Amino acid sequence: MSLTNNPNVNKWVDEMVALTKPDKVVWIDGSKEQLDALTDEVCALPEGNRDKMYRLNQDKLPGCLYHRTLPNDVARVEDRTFICTPTKEEAGPTNNWCDPAEMYAKLTPLYDGVMKGRTMYVIPYSMGPIGSPLAKVGVEITDSIYVVLNMNIMTRMGKAAFENLGDTSNDFVRGLHSKADVDPENRYIVQFPQDNTIWSINSAYGGNVLLGKKCFALRIASYQGKNEGWMAEHMLILGVKKPDGEVVYITAAFPSACGKTNLAMLIPPEGYKKAGYEVFTVGDDIAWMKPGEDGRLYAINPENGFFGVAPGTNEKSNYNALACTRKNAIFTNVALNNADNTVWWEGLDKNPPEDATEWKGAKVNGKEFTSVIGADGKPQKLAHPNSRFTAPAANCPCVSPEFNNPKGVPVSAIIFGGRRASTTPLVYQSFDWTHGTYIGSAVSSETTAAATGAVGVLRHDPMAMKPFIGYNVGDYWAHWLEMGEKLGDKAPKIFNVNWFKQDENGNFMWPGFGDNMRVLDWIIKRCEGKIDADETAIGYLPKKGDINVEGIEDEVTPEVMDKLLAVDKDLWKKEITEMRRYYKEDIADKGGHIPEALWAQLDKIEARLG
Repeated sequence: MSLTNNPNVNKWVDEMVALTKPDKVVWIDGSKEQLDALTDEVCALPEGNRDKMYRLNQDKLPGCLYHRTLPNDVARVEDRTFICTPTKEEAGPTNNWCDPAEMYAKLTPLYDGVMKGRTMYVIPYSMGPIGSPLAKVGVEITDSIYVVLNMNIMTRMGKAAFENLGDTSNDFVRGLHSKADVDPENRYIVQFPQDNTIWSINSAYGGNVLLGKKCFALRIASYQGKNEGWMAEHMLILGVKKPDGEVVYITAAFPSACGKTNLAMLIPPEGYKKAGYEVFTVGDDIAWMKPGEDGRLYAINPENGFFGVAPGTNEKSNYNALACTRKNAIFTNVALNNADNTVWWEGLDKNPPEDATEWKGAKVNGKEFTSVIGADGKPQKLAHPNSRFTAPAANCPCVSPEFNNPKGVPVSAIIFGGRRASTTPLVYQSFDWTHGTYIGSAVSSETTAAATGAVGVLRHDPMAMKPFIGYNVGDYWAHWLEMGEKLGDKAPKIFNVNWFKQDENGNFMWPGFGDNMRVLDWIIKRCEGKIDADETAIGYLPKKGDINVEGIEDEVTPEVMDKLLAVDKDLWKKEITEMRRYYKEDIADKGGHIPEALWAQLDKIEARLG
């Protein structure tokens, strides 16, 4: 029974029913009764059924569920992810491209009758608060209860989502998912930006099947934003409440393994806490930003939950993220502690449970299991390195009171950052929006020993968006420049940070984690015009003594701070040479349209370096 009178939705659902031929169709209204019944159903499935989920210890982890995917289906698959536009040039050099007609022809037979013997679930959902002018509606069709229960955490799911759409609009994203047979050879995650459509088949894992996440909220939304005059970015959103009660909002983009979630949920150091500073989380992963009535840029988190990497999350590394997982969360591919039916993963603590179930489902002695060195020369893992938790944002102890504000929050600063051992200082500010856009285009991280291949190789990840831009990367940069023109003097200030600078012995010089508040403090003072800065060839740097090191003076001595803020001209000349190569060989020579203004930024920085 349809939940909407919208003929565009109903026609499309009928077409998908005719294609996939399910035994039964269930519309998801988001009610507790319906969700409880689906939970009972999926937990009652027999052992060995790959859809099966398990209830965890309901005293210690109330409302929490456990699931494991097949060993060949544990991560996003970039090589099976496509942007389908009429021309390859529209998709640009950072995307896998296929002609839409060709891709539909390839996938349609895979979906034909794929839901025979199964139930089709029709999930209406809102990305962003219900009623927000910045929100968008999606409808995902799936044959997986796991997807329904996760989408309930990650989005505003159910009948209310149709309120934003109304009875006539055709502006909704059509998502079709089937776990099919989880055949990796026929696994596809495909975006058709011009059709507002996403098709995903042969995966049952998180990011490939929760189609509101990267598929809609970044790949499709970035294309919508270009056409409609707003921005969809791979950015956290945080608010810093100052002692005077004012809250300043900041967004930040970092490649993976650069501390994004830790910054989003930062706990200020003791001195800042005593002074009355607080940090609020609006989002840990995605920001949709649009100019408001006052001309400033406003951001919402389109999501309603956190899809976090479990390994490494503990009370010390991210107290607030761990707290999010204590109720109504779903854990995927972590290990089980059979003694009390709770969860465990590497980095949670130093005590693997003796009576454990490892992530693939084998019962093992966890202590013995993790002491065995695997074929890769490292100890075996009880939890998969990419194991996940899906947790409601409402669980977060530091969730922002403005989390559901339909207008969003006004953005004062945008931060970019990567993992760089030398070259990049701890923090610097761009000269203007165009220079800031260049800084975003230059975001890169050096490979660590954990990655295959050589250590210290630069991986370019512009705006931390490389896998998520739904169109030509050069046109995406041009859209950034257009947004800057539109915002004028009300545009947020743009900064770059690097928590990972190393000394001559390879040790990190900056303590990081909560102490990153000290850098945010400087950024806020710059936004408010309260302090001056030193003008250098690469941007504005903190003046001596302007970054507060009270309480960490023994660690961050004046000599260390000098190294953290040093601008080595020879290294920066190499950086510019590398950026010229990257722009030309990786982007322009492969069909990327690089705006002239960004080439000009390279010339200007080079001239200033002398």
